[in-house]
Amino acid sequence: MKDQDHKRILIANRGEIAARIARACRELGHTAVGVWTDNEVHARHLEYCDEWVRLPGFTNAETYLNVENILKVCKDYKIDGVHPGYGFLSENAGFAEKLTSAGITFIGPHVEAIRSMGDKAISKQIAKKAGVPVVPGSAEAIESVEGALEIAKEIGYPVLLKAVAGGGGRGMRQCFSDDDIRNQFEAVQRESKAAFGNGDLLVEKYIINPRHIEVQILADKKGNTYHFFERECSIQRRHQKIIEEAPSPFIGEDEELRQRVCQTAVKLAQAVDYDSAGTVEFIMGEDKEFYFLEMNTRIQVEHPITEEITGIDLIVCMIQAAFGVDLGIPSQEWISRTGHAIECRICAEDPITMLPAPGKVTGFETNFPQGTRFDHYLYRDLEVTPDFDPMVGKLVTKGILREIAIRKMKVALDGLLIEGLKTNKPLHQVIINHPKFIEGNYSTNFISEEKPQDEVDTSVKYNNIYKKLACIEAKRMGI
Repeated sequence: MKDQDHKRILIANRGEIAARIARACRELGHTAVGVWTDNEVHARHLEYCDEWVRLPGFTNAETYLNVENILKVCKDYKIDGVHPGYGFLSENAGFAEKLTSAGITFIGPHVEAIRSMGDKAISKQIAKKAGVPVVPGSAEAIESVEGALEIAKEIGYPVLLKAVAGGGGRGMRQCFSDDDIRNQFEAVQRESKAAFGNGDLLVEKYIINPRHIEVQILADKKGNTYHFFERECSIQRRHQKIIEEAPSPFIGEDEELRQRVCQTAVKLAQAVDYDSAGTVEFIMGEDKEFYFLEMNTRIQVEHPITEEITGIDLIVCMIQAAFGVDLGIPSQEWISRTGHAIECRICAEDPITMLPAPGKVTGFETNFPQGTRFDHYLYRDLEVTPDFDPMVGKLVTKGILREIAIRKMKVALDGLLIEGLKTNKPLHQVIINHPKFIEGNYSTNFISEEKPQDEVDTSVKYNNIYKKLACIEAKRMGI
């Protein structure tokens, strides 16, 4: 890379995604500038960065969500570009706009794409105009219970009350009758207002036994838009993903359907002149009809499984696209997929209640099979606090066949030892071994219907644990 192409990139995030971005920056010859805060002074992601910068403050509002402070850091440290990762300010159009006005590159899509796709009502209108199928329902926000009842009567029950500005499963309720709407409407409004600062709601048809299918998109500033195939994200708790795989076992060998879904995603991205990495999410019914849900204008947590089956570094491409560098992709046909990849999100949470369980890591060791990738920020003495998302790592396995990827995941989960911290690893072990998962026959209702949490083994396998702990101690002592 020529000297004039060298950039100073601020990573406005933390944890495993910050480390992931830092590695991509260094690969491209850029300077990775990491940030640390007063309540996370020993942040492990800084080990992967070239420079460290303090964001003063203890809360997210004072640090990772403080636009003015981040802009000041950019000015003081001569930053050329900012990568927001996921969460925090990654889909904040105002932040992207202020960076752009200051002459700093936002490593993500242009402001209008963020703004239009960030509003579920507007994005739905854009999708319909582009010929992308959308879930039947209200075209704009519904202001009253009477309006919601009218839409429900038109499209039929069950319906979903859904926050216009929602995400992460918040601001969503299923309704099976008029009484449900009357009882739930104001509660969902309040929840949406509290979570997103916007109480506007949509009313949509609720799809029975839905599959959550999403398509990875990548576009540059030269008008090229590519897809990197689909991911299956139907294993969810509280509408939040915990296991993803690529390609989708539900689509399976139906290449005509696969191409139709992927090309539809490209069509939507082109409709907003998209110019970065992003994900178009669909809901697919049992009849394999699919409908647009939303577009995430950032890199996704589950991007590693797409990288594993395509061999493309999406973070590297995202940085290149932001600075107008050629991606080196000659055509869509050049992008191919090989094998199957599965990702388990390792979270600091109770495996039965699935609620966050903060704690301190007192021991950490791995013994993984070939074909395993673990993106994480774990280390001995790490204090996992309630201040951040409970996800501490992403365990990924790849096999030439799906059954091999599953087999490797079983071994990888068994070989992951996190001492002192309660995690959802036992829940993953139950799900991975469940007949419906093995068959690839599951929907977003899997956890609520199959209740794998009830099968979690809470007994302590003392002999196995003692052996692993002995190995850890021996390693520390250099034996």
